[in-house]
Amino acid sequence: MSERLRLGINVDHVATLRNARGGAHPDPVRAAKIAKAAGADSIVCHLREDRRHIRDADLPRLLSDGGLPVNLEMAATPEMHAIALAHAPFAVCLVPERRQEVTTEGGLDVIAQRSHLADYVGPLTRAGCRVSLFIDPEPRQLEAAKALGAPAVELHTGAYCEAPPGPRRSAELARLERAAKRASELGVECHAGHGLTYETVGAVACILEIVELNIGHYLVGEAVFVGFEASIRRMRALMDAARAAPDRGSNGGR
Repeated sequence: MSERLRLGINVDHVATLRNARGGAHPDPVRAAKIAKAAGADSIVCHLREDRRHIRDADLPRLLSDGGLPVNLEMAATPEMHAIALAHAPFAVCLVPERRQEVTTEGGLDVIAQRSHLADYVGPLTRAGCRVSLFIDPEPRQLEAAKALGAPAVELHTGAYCEAPPGPRRSAELARLERAAKRASELGVECHAGHGLTYETVGAVACILEIVELNIGHYLVGEAVFVGFEASIRRMRALMDAARAAPDRGSNGGR
């Protein structure tokens, strides 16, 4: 069996539910503690410009009380840069962000934004943060991330997850496999996430070059029916089973 695949749990949509009515419930810090008990390795949160998910006050609480390393997703803006440098979380993932989008719609264009992103990757790395870039599974984007000095990338799995089972999904899975292999060749740590479900996680977990999956919205939705801890435990079990037998994958993954 290969090295254990790490699981990052995104608590953004716990905060989204709280924000729907204001107040303090449900608390994303409580969610982080439950995630730890269920087998998570880190907590992911996206501090957006419009604060639709976590709020500024949530970040220091997650860092001090959540019980797990925090991976802060953020746009490459001066405001977010200052916040990240002030708090120096374990990890920072730079992501594209548009105010009008419902969720992150694609990866960063590292090639086009290379000079802009360089102003963030270096200072955040020197502050002790593990910096990753959220990108589409394209070799040229990986190579640009490597040139910037980013130690890690997160492959956008949305196109794979949204494709129906069959040839299109198989093609998207092959893109992820090629990108993960290229990341390994470049010496860049490879993560993946966005839209992963119980049905789709197995095939991605079988890609041995991927060392971390970050999952959130789907598990918060499942928690409505089975509870947050149970939803995470099932995802953890599916990941571990797929990793133990990487030739098997997921019945719905291909």
